[in-house]
Amino acid sequence: MSKLQIGFFGDGPWSHEALKKLTQDDSIVVNFICARNDKPDEELKSLAKEYNVDFFTHPNINSEEFISKVSLYKCSLYVSMSFNQIFKNRLIYLPPLGSINCHAGKLPFYRGRNVLNWVLINDEKEFGITVHYIDEGIDTGDIIQQKTFEIKDTDDYSTILEKAYTECGSILYDSIKILQFGTVKALKQVHIHALGSYCSARILGDERLDWNQTSREIFNFVRAICEPGPQARTWLHDAEYRINQIELFENSTNYKGIPGSVIGIEGDAFLVKTLDSFVRIRKWSGYRMPRIGDRFR
Repeated sequence: MSKLQIGFFGDGPWSHEALKKLTQDDSIVVNFICARNDKPDEELKSLAKEYNVDFFTHPNINSEEFISKVSLYKCSLYVSMSFNQIFKNRLIYLPPLGSINCHAGKLPFYRGRNVLNWVLINDEKEFGITVHYIDEGIDTGDIIQQKTFEIKDTDDYSTILEKAYTECGSILYDSIKILQFGTVKALKQVHIHALGSYCSARILGDERLDWNQTSREIFNFVRAICEPGPQARTWLHDAEYRINQIELFENSTNYKGIPGSVIGIEGDAFLVKTLDSFVRIRKWSGYRMPRIGDRFR
């Protein structure tokens, strides 16, 4: 059997893990690595040098110039992992086996951006990783392989991100082997759900905490964007506070009050009223310890 020739488009730890698996397989050859043009991944560049793989970037992967360049590599398959440019029709089908993408979402749900943040905000009990064919939509191509992973209350953005880094590489590699041996049985996403769902990218300002939510909603919001995310933000007078971890109370008292009010101090932690009860702020940064009676906004 001839070796599978791959063109690799990637960025970040997800791509590092995948690339390491691919280069350890003697039946697979990575012919080139194309990194994000706006901020090329230096570790990916180092890995390319270590594995003796051509490394480059380009501002428009759908341009005639780029297509002419990558055509010379005679790849059988293009692979995308956390790449930030949209493949168009000509590039998608340039290699005989087409192009595939690994997406940290349970397609057809959670298409789009910042999926791991959104699954926590939405209080999901699991998240998915999907390898699918690339088409001209956004994460809409036929599914090659999909796995799901449990989300517990002890999980946060950092823990599921670490799992996704490892599992994305494994699932992508397994899917490439399925394609290599011609045993793929792709599933159309409409056979799961006619519409699915799409996640918008989170932008500056989206980290503002709303105390007029339930304790559970606030708990989910804080853990969804904790470090290495931007952290939830709230304000006391004109001072910004970053909230990195909060704790829910089982069977906490449900009572009327002003959401955002500080109602207790416990060492380095403090209690804040929410819409339905209250939460304990465990990890935070700000200009001083709040006082009972202070009100966040």
